Amino acid sequence: MTTTNLQRGWMEELPAGQFRHLFDHLPGTLFFAKDREARLMGGNPAFVRRCGFRSEAEIIGIADRDIFPPRLAEKYHRDDMAVISSGRPMLGLIELFPGPDGQPEWFITDKLPLFDRQGKVFGLCGTVRSYEEQRVAIQPYLELAPVAEHLKKHHREPLDLPALARMAGLSERQLERKFHATFQTTPRNFLVKMRVVNACRLLPDPRLSLTEIALEVGFYDHSDFSRQFRKHMGESPTEYRRANRGSR
Repeated sequence: MTTTNLQRGWMEELPAGQFRHLFDHLPGTLFFAKDREARLMGGNPAFVRRCGFRSEAEIIGIADRDIFPPRLAEKYHRDDMAVISSGRPMLGLIELFPGPDGQPEWFITDKLPLFDRQGKVFGLCGTVRSYEEQRVAIQPYLELAPVAEHLKKHHREPLDLPALARMAGLSERQLERKFHATFQTTPRNFLVKMRVVNACRLLPDPRLSLTEIALEVGFYDHSDFSRQFRKHMGESPTEYRRANRGSR
């Protein structure tokens, strides 16, 4: 059985639309689907509530002009028809959309065409995410990006926490607290993980001994390397090498 036939057989056994339930549980994401006339055919609970309704059944068959201010509705409809007529997605649209209090805020919208079994455009679906919420969510990563990149590039070197703190403009205690809140690990553990990741890249090469790899990626010796590798990968370096031989 080919990969395509395997996938098709699996998909045919699934009830239609089952994947869309994922959008019911994505925080900060509004999901909607429309037919060829750009009438609403579905939406996740967050979208339904944002439109001022209590259940999905209430939004079926209505258009943007029935929900949103005329100027916003015209813009949404124009983009919808562009997707439907071209069959091409519109991604990363920065546009105004009513916020929780009904006042327009900046949101990021993605719209993708939906096709019927004959390959013809049958409608579209899309997601709407708060630009401000996305910015706030990613801000901690941006602030610590120089520290994370330094640890990736200099994983062979010993951890220099004071230097990292100066790089971030924080005290050592503040850096450790903020780093853990952002990456769910400490700078030291992050450094060890980078060493393990790079060891995985080198292990399939039979020309390198385990001791050579350990020293190359920054571990003190073979014993420390084996202990940390098993802790993070669930198997020894030798077992990983055996399973991935020739996969460089």
